[in-house]
Amino acid sequence: MSNIPEIRLGIVAVSRDCFPIDLSRRRRDFVVQACKKSGIAIEMVSTIIENETHLAAAEKEIAERRINALVVYLGNFGPEGPTTLLMQHFAGPVMVVAAAEETGKDLIDGRGDAFCGMLNNSYNVGLRHLRPYVPEYPVGTAEEVAAMIGEFLPVARVILGLRGLKIFSFGPRPQDFLACNAPIKPLYDLGVEIMENSELDLYDVFLSAKEDPAVPTIAADMARQLGAGNHYPDILNKLAQFEAGLLNFMKANLGASRYAAFADKCWPAFEKYFGFVPCYVNSRLAGRLIPVACEVDIYGALSEYMAACASGQPPTLLDINNTVPADMIAEAHAKVKKYKPTDLFMGFHCGNTPCECLSSCDMKHQLIMHRLQEPGKPPDVTRGTLEGRLRAGAITLFRVQATAAAQLKAYIAEGEVLDIEPKSFGGIGVTAVAEMGRFYRHVLIGQRFPHHTAMAFRHVGKTLYSVLAMLGVETHHNRPATERYPDENPF
Repeated sequence: MSNIPEIRLGIVAVSRDCFPIDLSRRRRDFVVQACKKSGIAIEMVSTIIENETHLAAAEKEIAERRINALVVYLGNFGPEGPTTLLMQHFAGPVMVVAAAEETGKDLIDGRGDAFCGMLNNSYNVGLRHLRPYVPEYPVGTAEEVAAMIGEFLPVARVILGLRGLKIFSFGPRPQDFLACNAPIKPLYDLGVEIMENSELDLYDVFLSAKEDPAVPTIAADMARQLGAGNHYPDILNKLAQFEAGLLNFMKANLGASRYAAFADKCWPAFEKYFGFVPCYVNSRLAGRLIPVACEVDIYGALSEYMAACASGQPPTLLDINNTVPADMIAEAHAKVKKYKPTDLFMGFHCGNTPCECLSSCDMKHQLIMHRLQEPGKPPDVTRGTLEGRLRAGAITLFRVQATAAAQLKAYIAEGEVLDIEPKSFGGIGVTAVAEMGRFYRHVLIGQRFPHHTAMAFRHVGKTLYSVLAMLGVETHHNRPATERYPDENPF
């Protein structure tokens, strides 16, 4: 099972009847050719829409070709009524883009006025309350339009992922992590389903997999994955049983949804009854693009899933956790590069980050839980984390959150994990974001975001910003030193 959508992209051209239809046909064909040269698979809808009578034929082709993301191409000025009707009828994400004129040698019969047509189209989009994807400069040559279509693909993947997503939560959201408590009604506004379950249900999921024939195979795969980092081989069967139970539950309860994410209660009662911490299992599922958010963080799971769809890679959920001491910064001066001390922080969590996102990893015990649950004793029920240093390279911090008033807001910040030894425990890394100190104060604190952040291991800010614009979500980002935040003290 693939847990993120596969995009079947289509392109349909439109043409205003007082312009040559061949302009749209020819220019559409050039765009298709440019896409193929760029390695972008795209289905061409042969019907060109000039009026409403062409809608049925175009929609029939779209259905037959199983197109789930659509490029509406203004090869000339285009009829805004039929064009926006098509967008309204289409169930998936839509991109609107227009043709630039090719040459000064053909500006009479060869002039399409699509630049002008985009304006009328935008007005009609507003009349119909539609939010298509519109590139930053949505007019171009065939090659330029193909590049824009390439940027649309991950946007479409996130939108379709949300529409097919079900989040399974287990347990009440923790009192000591009140920030994880957020109204779930906005999930339905996004098209996301939610199935809330109790901690007892989670225990039943675990017990039900005791005799599952998949358990030995999963345990063997865990041993292979951990290699020399397999410090507690005696608990692999329990961990494998838990993994098998979660996967079985997901398959049995997806229902009409296609994709899944989890938000599970993971402490303090969990360890007493299950006999381990679930972190390593959570990391393995996230490695398969099935995020499992800690501490019943439903919006953390949502954010991780969106990051996975945007990047096509495993995400993680981390605490924006602690500062980087001055002596560490001095020791690693060359690796700190251009960043100020206030640009740095450590991203940390107990051990839920996939091994694919770590430079190396070992299965260990959870130190914080051990202090609480097994003080002065050898670790037993607190074993099962996946610890290691976050892989150095580009990252994007991202979170969607519902406010107490059930309004959605989000933040995005691109940065990097630095190649610096964090000298601490857990899944952890020294992370750098330009102007992080101001972003921390005026967005994370000022806008009341919780401590958890989703991390994508590549720069996907542009994709996520476009998705949030299509969804109508208020979005914040880290601002450069030359740009003040609205509430920033000017003195």
